Parts: sequence; C-alpha cells; structure tokens
Amino acid sequence: MLLQWLSEIGADEAVSDTAVNRFHRSKLSGFVSNLGAGREEVLKVGAEKAVLSAKADIVAADRGSSSALQGSSLSKVSTLGQLRELVDNFEQCALKRTATKTVFSDGNSEADVMLVGEAPGAEEDKAGVPFVGAAGQLLDRMLASIELDRSSVYITNLLFWRPPGNRNPTDEEIAQCLPFVERHVELVKPLLLVLVGGIAAKTLLRRSEGITKLRGQWYEYGSVDTDTAITTTCIFHPAFLLRQPKNKRTAWHDLMAIRERLTRLRESRSA
Repeated sequence: MLLQWLSEIGADEAVSDTAVNRFHRSKLSGFVSNLGAGREEVLKVGAEKAVLSAKADIVAADRGSSSALQGSSLSKVSTLGQLRELVDNFEQCALKRTATKTVFSDGNSEADVMLVGEAPGAEEDKAGVPFVGAAGQLLDRMLASIELDRSSVYITNLLFWRPPGNRNPTDEEIAQCLPFVERHVELVKPLLLVLVGGIAAKTLLRRSEGITKLRGQWYEYGSVDTDTAITTTCIFHPAFLLRQPKNKRTAWHDLMAIRERLTRLRESRSA
C-alpha cells in the first residue's frame, strides 16, 4: 500500500542506493551549517560575475546592432528612447524568447515619483505595459489615495520580460537586466524612488533583508551617473497585498509617509 501511494504522488524514483536514517542528522546538520556559512560569499561572488557578464553582453549586443546606438556603450545612452531601443535589441536574456512583449514603462517620465516593480505578469506580457492586471488595478487605487496617478508617476520593472509561469526571476536574469534598470533610474532622475516588492528592493538597495524589514524606512539611492542621491523607500507589492490583505493597513501608513516626504521634497526644491 505504501509503495502504491508513493507511486501515485509521483515519488517513483530512488535518490540513493542506500537508506538514510533521518533520525540521526548531526553530521548532516553540521554540513548544512558549514555550507550556510559560506553561501553568502558564494552568492556575492556569483552575482558580481553575473553582473559583469551581463554588462559585457550588453556591450556586445550594442556593437552588433545596426541601430543608431551602434558603437556606443550603455553609459552613453542619453535618452529613454535610446535605452528602449537598446533593450529591444538585447537578445542575451532568455526570458525575451518566451515572452510575448517587452514591458518597458508607463506613465510620465518627467514625474517626480518613479516606481520600480519586479517583473511583468500575464496581463502585462499581453499588453506590453507594467501593472495592468489585478495588482496594477490595486496599485492605481493606492496611488489615487495619495493624489497620484499614471500621469504623475513613472512606472517600470526590474525585468522587462515575464518569467514563465510568473515564477521568481533567477539571479542571472536579474543581473542581465540590472544595468538597464540602473541606467533607467539615472535618466529619469526622480525626486522620489519607490521600490515595489522585495525583489526590486533587495536588488537596487543591495540589501539582503526581506521587504517586511526594508519597508517603512528611507534610503538614498545613488550610482556613478547620478549627481545626487535619490530619496528612496520600499512598499509591499500589490500582488502580495491581494494575497495578504491584512497588510493593507501597513501599506496605508507607508503611502501616507510617501505623500508627506514627497511634499517636503517638493518644498525643498522650490525653496
């Protein structure tokens, strides 16, 4: 009976020739502990290599392009139109081959507020516009609560193509898109940068904490080509709030803080 049940649930293949006594895990636990101690450094080195590889791919793709960008580097891209053309011509990210459309941005590029989400979903993949599904509709209502809309914000994602099945993006996929996103922020130069969801927050802030710890605080985002640091904060992703509505109260407090800080930033700019 046990073998039949295991077969029915798909456990029809042995993973070892010998049985494992899982009641005695001291040696295994020690191994896992030691592995965990070095995992952070391994991931750090791997991420650095992936970013360097991605930048090399961008340069290679750029040199091979027949567009007006031929012969230039990403750092020399000076307009959003040029950046979009470079993204459209980038073939090194495998996600592009499974996606329906490239999802670049929406909203007003001259706006004071820029939002960076995680990745397109199914509806975004069809429309080619970020945040148009159920999560996008909730985001619109969240923005409206602080007197903002798509004409007064600029919206993009960490990834320009939908991961199959809406799975989380891999480290390699993030690294391939990250140089484009960093340049995106540099070109827009928002007064206030809002990172939507844990993946976007951890990536652009270079932090390891989850969104629950990162949200509700203020940071300064900067890069080589930004003259001054950009005031930055993080909020829960609307898709998360749809699954966990009990966190909407916390999200509301974050939105109120964004409205207050945006008002102060605008006043300081006008002074």
